Amino acid sequence: MSDINQPWTCPVPSLRHKTVLLGHGSGGKLMHQLIDTVFRPLLLPAELPVLNDAATLEIGDSRVAITTDAFVVSPLVFPGGDIGQLAVNGTINDLAVSGARPLCLSAAFILEEGLPMDALWSLVASMRQTAEAAGVPIVTGDTKVVNRGSADQLFITTTGLGVVDYAGVLSVDAAQPGDVVILNGAIAAHGVAVLLAREDMEFAHPVLSDTAALHTLVAEMLDASPHIRCMRDATRGGLASALNEIAESSHVGITLYEERIPIQDEVRGACEILGLDPLHVANEGKLVAVVARDDAEKVLARMREHPLGRDAAIIGEVSEDARHLVLLRTEIGGLRVVGMLSGEQLPRIC
Repeated sequence: MSDINQPWTCPVPSLRHKTVLLGHGSGGKLMHQLIDTVFRPLLLPAELPVLNDAATLEIGDSRVAITTDAFVVSPLVFPGGDIGQLAVNGTINDLAVSGARPLCLSAAFILEEGLPMDALWSLVASMRQTAEAAGVPIVTGDTKVVNRGSADQLFITTTGLGVVDYAGVLSVDAAQPGDVVILNGAIAAHGVAVLLAREDMEFAHPVLSDTAALHTLVAEMLDASPHIRCMRDATRGGLASALNEIAESSHVGITLYEERIPIQDEVRGACEILGLDPLHVANEGKLVAVVARDDAEKVLARMREHPLGRDAAIIGEVSEDARHLVLLRTEIGGLRVVGMLSGEQLPRIC
């Protein structure tokens, strides 16, 4: 038996980067390297094969899902939303795409000395309103205050608890050749909205964040088909990173069709001006689902009946590919590899 008074140690692996970089929070390659070299070996069970958006546990006769997230967006308020809305919606979405019916949330606040009290009141009120609108109450929490200059005004950490009623299993490693890829609407609005607000840039047509709670949409999708393989909400790293995670974990390839991917004109224009690839830009109200081909039209039709799925589209298909690549068939007929975000394109966006 080990002596609990002795510190537990293990050899430190050879790490490529000696300090943490902004890119380690991007949702792309560096973040996955950080998880694989630090957090997975030290904190997660060795038998856990894949990392979904929420962990699913068997408790008695029930399957329970739990997820934790942190929000550090700057600015705290942006066109279409604020950090409070992101904290609620983002946590609900992680539960939803794992097949869970969200039950409740907890919230922890790190406040910086000097944060205006009226700003805090407004953001917490927004958080409460968002939770009430979603029907998912915040039932517990914690508050800490740090010295001025230590937290950039406000950070929020949330945990969500849900119950899994879906008879099937949604998992990032479940995609199969022949399946199709469905997206619920236009991409890249959130990341562009935050960037334009941060840089105080104005366009003729404003770009609004797409932040939204997707659990009611997901419930309709799961009711429509027992053959949905997996879902991801395309947040940090955008659509590209979400699909690369699926391709790598499922050992398949994915081909996307550029003309089928919905993007608002104002978002597309902003990305062109700013030199951004919309496939790598974060979303806060978009999910991607891999569905058995025979059920795809049925799921798509049900999605289009929901306000958050009116612009849903089949954007690609799954194939056998030992390289596990995500490829984009361009509008002019070319083919290019769509990799994970390699660095930090837009820091502090969620």
